[in-house]
Amino acid sequence: MSRKIKKLLLLAGEESGILYARQITEAVRAHFPSVEVRGYGDWGFETGDLAVMGFGAVLRKIFYFLRVKRTMERAIDEWRPDVVCTIDYPGMNLKLASYAKKRGAYTVHVVCPQVWAWKAGRIPKIEAALDKLCCFFPFEPKLFKPGFAEFVGHPLAGEFKHITSGAEDKSVDEAQKIIALLPGSRIGEIEHNLPVMLDAARIVLKESREKVRFVIPAANKGAEGAINKLLSSRNTDDLDLEMIFGGARELLQRACCAVVASGTATLEAALSRCPTVLVYKVGALLAWFARRVIKGIKHVGLINIIAEKSGMFAPMPELLQEAYTPEAVAAMLIDWLNSKDRRNEAIEKLEATLEKLGDGGSAIERIANMLVR
Repeated sequence: MSRKIKKLLLLAGEESGILYARQITEAVRAHFPSVEVRGYGDWGFETGDLAVMGFGAVLRKIFYFLRVKRTMERAIDEWRPDVVCTIDYPGMNLKLASYAKKRGAYTVHVVCPQVWAWKAGRIPKIEAALDKLCCFFPFEPKLFKPGFAEFVGHPLAGEFKHITSGAEDKSVDEAQKIIALLPGSRIGEIEHNLPVMLDAARIVLKESREKVRFVIPAANKGAEGAINKLLSSRNTDDLDLEMIFGGARELLQRACCAVVASGTATLEAALSRCPTVLVYKVGALLAWFARRVIKGIKHVGLINIIAEKSGMFAPMPELLQEAYTPEAVAAMLIDWLNSKDRRNEAIEKLEATLEKLGDGGSAIERIANMLVR
């Protein structure tokens, strides 16, 4: 039996969620063409302002986030959506979902909060805030009460379905090899991660037998500005370096190998069958806090967590905090650049883990069905 939807509040607070929001809107309109869909942007809030990381950055914008919360609660009261679908961004979105549920809206959250990494005490609060939870990874639903969470597959898996084998050696036989550098989409991530990537690139150019070109994709306008600012403050004339706007996915499919800051981009790299060094560096306070509260996993990369939960070896090497040095990154890249066998070995490990992810072909449709039924 279908749920009649006239008004859908679809809240995505980060770049990765915006694409899913568009796809979900299209899928819901296949059921209800006249449905009215609104999001943060309809009340004047931009994704680039919402997506910040680190305690310091959040504290500096605390009054802004309080205004977001008050404004969106007022919007729920006045606009009265039938269904509220929140996508990732759990700090704000779960609060708003809880508020909407108490006022009679049907609430669905897409992307399971990382309760497998943080304390399981969050689980009852999540269950209370929502009617349904859509999970992208197969090990997540069993953490919740029966019938509450559903594994829908990962939408990215369907989008990358045409890439069946990395053994085709993308760009390896070209005169110039491409190495992708993805420092993150947020300004804080870029400031912490990109300098080390640039220093590693310089070592690779000196020590690799191959001719190499480095490409940095900017995820959004804010990221583009932060990357340009950092590049202009450093001498990069000796690097064959290019920055592009967008196009990270296509870049990863062409690249010989990559260095990627932890996040959704690491999963895109895995789905592209691109041998990748997963890196991440945050401020000292956030690192201290994370080490004390993250207890349920040994890895931080999504593809590595899938492998870990499936009893497999992690296919993507991780260099975090103090271990994330130019020398360590360069050594891994040079290994892949100089050895076709080592590259193919890395690709085979990625493919073995990706089999656990499912094809993801109808993930968006499954989410839409959860909203309308």
